[in-house]
Amino acid sequence: MTVKKGFAPRQLISENKPTLWMAPLLAVVTLFYLYPAIEVLRFSVTNASLLKADYAYTLNTFIRVLSDPVLYKVIRITAIFVVGSVVLQLALGLLIAVAVNRARRRRLPGMVFMRSVILSAWVMPGVVIGIVWAIVLNEASYGLANLVISIVGIGSVAWLSSPQNALISIIVANVWRGTAFSMILQYAGLQSIPDELYEAAEVDGANALQSFWHITIPQLKPILMINIILITISTLNTFDMILPLTGGGPGQATEVLSLHTYNVIFQQYSLSEGAVLAVIMLAISLALTLAYSRLLRSEGTV
Repeated sequence: MTVKKGFAPRQLISENKPTLWMAPLLAVVTLFYLYPAIEVLRFSVTNASLLKADYAYTLNTFIRVLSDPVLYKVIRITAIFVVGSVVLQLALGLLIAVAVNRARRRRLPGMVFMRSVILSAWVMPGVVIGIVWAIVLNEASYGLANLVISIVGIGSVAWLSSPQNALISIIVANVWRGTAFSMILQYAGLQSIPDELYEAAEVDGANALQSFWHITIPQLKPILMINIILITISTLNTFDMILPLTGGGPGQATEVLSLHTYNVIFQQYSLSEGAVLAVIMLAISLALTLAYSRLLRSEGTV
């Protein structure tokens, strides 16, 4: 096949028919993201149930869910869980990333092993993490946490049967699970900070804390904000770890919004109420993302 001089077939296709290149991506997005989202919105204005095939369109489901006091208790628990998890994941992830980065700059041995140990928690499935922490926090004699504190003379602690302790326990388990992801993002951000900045600060007499506050934090602002967005949405949708750990108990002390949605659909068989709760979760995620995006723009980082 001969091509005329000055004729670029690929360039012509990309300029005149760009949708040809985007068609596979649009098909995947429509099939796996847009269509399910539309179906959730549609079922939220019905009285559909998993126990019957027929349903009618109505707004009564929305009214019933929004007027249920249990919803607002679940939202309060979710807010505590999300805020606690995000703050601790962000802080610990940054602390570990800074430590690993300083060790890399000093060429200390064992950094690959340390990163592998930290990442092992992140790659584990949520259900497995829930089971592991249920064993660790078990209040029987073989529970690892109570066994350790008994050595120093502290009595057995009701980690999972006390409402307050159970909520703290799922936050700790989620932080243990998600800190590695925050560390990865922030460690990657630290790699992009020129060493010359720290060297200049050291010449000027700045100590480690001053360098961290005036160089590391400003340089990491975009990464930190992106990290906050991702771990907030991830934490908001977490239920696979909580299900085997506490099951939402005791009572409903650890029943976050995602787990509440799961229970409504698969225990109460109410597809319409579950769809309403999913729409509420979507609205919260969008609101938080927009708030973070506006904060990013106001800081001038995008």
